[in-house]
Amino acid sequence: MVIGHTNKNRKKVDSLNTNKQGRQSFRLPQMPIITAWASVAGKKESEGPLAHEFDVTSTDTLFGQKTWEQAEKQMQKIALDTLLKKAGVARQQIGLVFSGDLLNQCIGSSFSLRNTGLPHLGLYGACSTMAESLLLSAMTVGGGFSDRVVALTSSHFASSERQYRFPLGYGGQRTPTAQWTVTGSGAALVCSAGKGPRIASCTIGTVTDLGIQDANNMGAAMAPAAYATIRAHFDDLNTAPEDFDLIVTGDLGQLGKEMLLELAKRDGLSLGGKLTDCGTLVFDRDKQDVHAGGSGCGCSAITLCGHLLNRLNSGKLKKILFCGTGALLSPTSTQQGLPIPGVCHAVCIHGGEN
Repeated sequence: MVIGHTNKNRKKVDSLNTNKQGRQSFRLPQMPIITAWASVAGKKESEGPLAHEFDVTSTDTLFGQKTWEQAEKQMQKIALDTLLKKAGVARQQIGLVFSGDLLNQCIGSSFSLRNTGLPHLGLYGACSTMAESLLLSAMTVGGGFSDRVVALTSSHFASSERQYRFPLGYGGQRTPTAQWTVTGSGAALVCSAGKGPRIASCTIGTVTDLGIQDANNMGAAMAPAAYATIRAHFDDLNTAPEDFDLIVTGDLGQLGKEMLLELAKRDGLSLGGKLTDCGTLVFDRDKQDVHAGGSGCGCSAITLCGHLLNRLNSGKLKKILFCGTGALLSPTSTQQGLPIPGVCHAVCIHGGEN
């Protein structure tokens, strides 16, 4: 007996594939809408150029908690509560939360959502988590599996330093290529109906490793992954840099951004005038001692949810490609001298209809 698809089943399979574009990308014909967003920023971030666009800022880096890790949990809780208040939506109306962070076992996310009754899928995409959670939220809403989905993430400078490098009490010297992990949390509500910026298409990244081993030079480790995803998005969806107001990477920092521009140039692609990076936007490198710029899950999260979505919603931007980048290292892999793989996920966002 030969087992295979009947014509009826084949039609169903074909209809499921109509949104797939190329190998890594997909379109969302019924564009999910980002109807609300919220951002929570720490002390250093609230002294930067985007301070006026954050919903909540705090001069207390512990956010009233006893440890840095608990502070990160509190930031996510504040971000979610602020989001729901801005959206005018009750907690029980949320169908699903995609969230993650940089802490081991993602305890910032799981502890912030415990006993809330919210269905939760935890993620680890390192600093790409905002783009990853937004992409998955768009797929879930666009696929008709839920009407309201939250994308949520955070990072904290002190908890990240303790986990990945050295406790702050050591007073270790930072190299020029090092970046400053953002203390912040961002949340976005993706819905099937409403008003706001719309998600048109996405590209799922591949893990890329070019042998960078320096944990203090993550921009260089992530830049190849960023270019691979941007190139795939252009090829899969038959688009080009001039089709966007901005191409925004998520925390390559200044050196990683320059490396990305060089990789594109070698491939015959010009990103000049279109490319910016959340790690260079969130801080003022001339006035704030952040070395190569910002990093961490919270970097792209608060830049998107406190700056970029505001500009899209007001019409100052019409279309952006938001490309979250992540360095997939761990303390164990670093101690074993292993190279740092990188990943990047891209989300195409159109300006809102007001």
